[in-house]
Amino acid sequence: MQVRTGRVIRGDAKVYHVDFDGEVQICSPRGKLFEDLQHEKNPIAVGDQVRVTLEGDPPGIEEVLPRKNYLPRVASSHDPRAQVLFANVDQLFVVGSLMAPSLSTNRTDRILAACSYHEIPARLILNKIDLDRMGDAEELAATYRTAGVEVLLTSATEGKGVDEVAARLAGKVSVLYGASGAGKSTLLNSIQPDLDLKTARISKYWDAGKHTTSFSQMFYLDAVEGWIIDTPGIRVFRLYDINKAELRDLFSEFAGFQEGCRFPDCSHDHEPECAVFDAVERGEIAMTRYESYTQILDELAPPPEDDGTVEPPGGD
Repeated sequence: MQVRTGRVIRGDAKVYHVDFDGEVQICSPRGKLFEDLQHEKNPIAVGDQVRVTLEGDPPGIEEVLPRKNYLPRVASSHDPRAQVLFANVDQLFVVGSLMAPSLSTNRTDRILAACSYHEIPARLILNKIDLDRMGDAEELAATYRTAGVEVLLTSATEGKGVDEVAARLAGKVSVLYGASGAGKSTLLNSIQPDLDLKTARISKYWDAGKHTTSFSQMFYLDAVEGWIIDTPGIRVFRLYDINKAELRDLFSEFAGFQEGCRFPDCSHDHEPECAVFDAVERGEIAMTRYESYTQILDELAPPPEDDGTVEPPGGD
């Protein structure tokens, strides 16, 4: 039985496109992959390394190899399972635009928090700065730089900042994540003009962009000698399997203040003498970031209760 290892570069319904050193084959997952899903919606994600039996028609994916990282979200409001969006990446870029559609700071904050939890380095690209008439770009950039996030200012249509993005993509496996219409495809087309990714006019009615990418797909970008995962424009992102006590550490700008809180386990939501809330009122922490934090907090489960068990000396 001939078995090869390849990388999943696209998923379509019940089949996956697997790259074997430049040769792409459409493969079907074996039923056993669905037996132990437990809390996961999908057993395979773009970026996964998989073992494939080549004799079948189509060839069968037998095993998903251990992941170095992955990013899940809650599948939907009706499905609490994890939807794994991609796996085995070096970095993620949140791509947001200044206008048409305007940047959702709430969705951006959710993605950045999830990346922090799953130890995926993340940066923010503020695109369409050529449309910035009110100076919003610098204010937004300052907000996220204060939170420890590198921010790149770009105009894909005018070529501004494109070289800086290309330099950070070089030799890496990178994810571009953002709303439809934010300019992900245009940005990649400007880095490698012969790529010719599909672009579309923005829907004025919805102010959210038309879905020009309906599935995550991975491809090699010759111009930077790196792999790119282009994601669909996902409008709702809810953090998966993170509890309330863990969330505050995912907003790094809180760290310099929370030691001043009256209670060491302060949630920064309702407790008296909260140093983080005081910093928000003084303008030292952005109100938009704090509002994102409290909204996410309301959605998350409480931390597990201490059952009083005492670990024996020398325990792991």
